[in-house]
Amino acid sequence: ELPGFYYDSEKNRYFRLLPGHNNYNPLTKESIQYKAMECERLRLLEEEEKQKKKTTRAGLNSSILLQKRQLGLLSSTSYCRLVHELKVNCMQRRKVEIHSPDSSVAGTNNFKIIVADAACERIFTVNDVEHGGCKYGIINLSGLGKESLTVEMYDNLYFTNRKVNSVCWASLTHPDSHLCLMGIAETPGCASLLPASLFSSTNPGDRPGMLCSFTISTAWSCAWCLNPQADNCFSTGLTRRVLVTNVVTGHRQTFGTSSDVLAQQFATQTPMLYNGCRSGEIFSIDVRQRNRKGQSWKAIRLFHDSAVTSIRLLEAEHYLMAADMAGKIKLWDLRTAKCVKQYKGHHNEYAILPLHVNEEEGLLTAVGQDCYTRIWSLQDAHLLRTIPSPYPSSKDAIPSVVFSSRLGGSRGVPGLLMAVKQDLYHFSYN
Repeated sequence: ELPGFYYDSEKNRYFRLLPGHNNYNPLTKESIQYKAMECERLRLLEEEEKQKKKTTRAGLNSSILLQKRQLGLLSSTSYCRLVHELKVNCMQRRKVEIHSPDSSVAGTNNFKIIVADAACERIFTVNDVEHGGCKYGIINLSGLGKESLTVEMYDNLYFTNRKVNSVCWASLTHPDSHLCLMGIAETPGCASLLPASLFSSTNPGDRPGMLCSFTISTAWSCAWCLNPQADNCFSTGLTRRVLVTNVVTGHRQTFGTSSDVLAQQFATQTPMLYNGCRSGEIFSIDVRQRNRKGQSWKAIRLFHDSAVTSIRLLEAEHYLMAADMAGKIKLWDLRTAKCVKQYKGHHNEYAILPLHVNEEEGLLTAVGQDCYTRIWSLQDAHLLRTIPSPYPSSKDAIPSVVFSSRLGGSRGVPGLLMAVKQDLYHFSYN
């Protein structure tokens, strides 16, 4: 890079950056970089449409895999993992039609967050509303198994004034029966626990009311506890503290922290709550103990160089995946408190972006701030595929994704769901 000059790759020469009239210069490094990124995105989209997708591993195709399996050169687990990799590289994008009982509602607001329940039968959606705040809804995925690719969306028009930072499914009366919402009402934040049955086409008079709602400082994250030792509890990551609330008894525990808590997840085998902070620290709390001042209650402590935006425990709960605002994704061994793998290629500078771990398929999925969706192999951190967004990259067009081998329930279709702007896309396995 030469100060005051920019390089034009098409003309293969340098040009001077001239000062603009009235301090306006349309030619800046940012605009040149954006133009180059947009050209690359359009090129990748064109390749996808022509189906010129190549596998990122040499010699990976279905016939060779089957031959190696029959010769006993591949174990069943390795064979299944490589088949999933092959399927990921063959995924093709198709647009999903969203139907709604209220025809004026469907497709009018930009998707901000989509979160699937445990069975991947429904996804909870948070949509930005033009006049401020957010609108919530639930999309039923049962129609994804059909050729038409249509889904039903049910809205709840009663809770539209809060801007949502974080959301998670909660299992109170039955699996995934409620939703935890963390939002900003105005200056104070608000934590709400809503029954999922609020979002249905039944008579509004039959709908139950909000189970729990209280005002807090700005909320960044939330998590529901499935461990029986801390039953009916959910946590809230706030500015410099963690709040654990029992929704049945109303009892609350507060743990003071030195930084904002941006990411949380409960363990299921032990009553531990893992927290990722703006300072880059990751620590765990045993929720059975009473409140204590200081940091003596922190059981495990790990450190990133930048703010931690997402954490995911792997099933055996010996490993934890964490992503930060420097674009680094690390796999930590909790027994030795050491980083054992890094997943390269993720892009982030300041956004709170989630990680999606699918251990059964051996895949890790994350959307970067550059609006590319990347999929890695969990086992060896190999980048398998980079999916460009259908829209030009911008702050309000970062896709939100859900990946599962059974979208729509146990007999559902495998693939990736991508919500971007007002559209929903399905990337189906071949």
